Amino acid sequence: MKTVFSVIILTTLLLSVSTIQAQKKIQGEFKVDYVPMSNYIRPIDSLKTDSKSDFKKVEMAIEIPLSMKMDHRDKPRIWSIIGYGGYAKMQHKDYEENLLPEELLNAYVGVKHFRSISDSWSLLLMGTVGVYTDMTDINKDAILGQGGVFFIKHFNPNLSLGAGPVLTNSFGVPMVLPGIYLDWETRGDFYVKVTFPKGAEAGYKFTEAFTLSAAIDLQGMTAIVKQDNQSKLLGLQQIVAGVRPVIKFSDNMVLSFTAGSTLVRSFSYNERKLKNIFKEKKEADPRFSTTFYAGASLKWSL
Repeated sequence: MKTVFSVIILTTLLLSVSTIQAQKKIQGEFKVDYVPMSNYIRPIDSLKTDSKSDFKKVEMAIEIPLSMKMDHRDKPRIWSIIGYGGYAKMQHKDYEENLLPEELLNAYVGVKHFRSISDSWSLLLMGTVGVYTDMTDINKDAILGQGGVFFIKHFNPNLSLGAGPVLTNSFGVPMVLPGIYLDWETRGDFYVKVTFPKGAEAGYKFTEAFTLSAAIDLQGMTAIVKQDNQSKLLGLQQIVAGVRPVIKFSDNMVLSFTAGSTLVRSFSYNERKLKNIFKEKKEADPRFSTTFYAGASLKWSL
């Protein structure tokens, strides 16, 4: 089932600039992540080795509305262009062989459409094409297309649940896999927010300009790489948790910081074959020891 995690990563990237709110403004987010050196844990015997790797990442997401109008239900109908770029740099020390690339790039552009189909149901359509590479051999294999059709049920203003097919060619041929979308947030000074497949947080709103929360985020990158003369899908995934102060300068600019630790940081290589999608592995994925995590995000709108 490890390959399915790579699909979740792709879905997370697909939804990274997604919103189901009516917005006439250009929206963007600039984000940086930092994980210092931590020990490589060998999968065959779970031995913590002297080999170490770090992780530094910068990413930018943007959504540009093309049109937005209200339909006969007084609900928004939106067409927009979405774009994403993420670049990671890693240093590796004291390895006997190269296990991970030193660089990863994920970048795509696409289109999104959101509309209501009833008083309580909406339709979200997205399609993207981009480059997912380790920067050593950028060719046509590194170009991946993906898209999703999500039918979203709005139970109330605070809860939306959606599901639908996700199309991807990450396994060499176009195929359809199930996707899930969840957006739940309570109201009030104390709040809980869950956005799947991105993360969750619980916090307290001290003032209109300052919020403090505890957060868990699902993060990852993927790339098409050459290994043993084969084209393989590399999935690098991490789950981080920490304390997150959020400063709201205005309705158009919000700055947040996160300081905590990596709960999970692992990677996997999978052959780009259909038979490997739900194939159980005989051993755990290679991973790294838990260590410090720091991140910062600036969200803005124009």
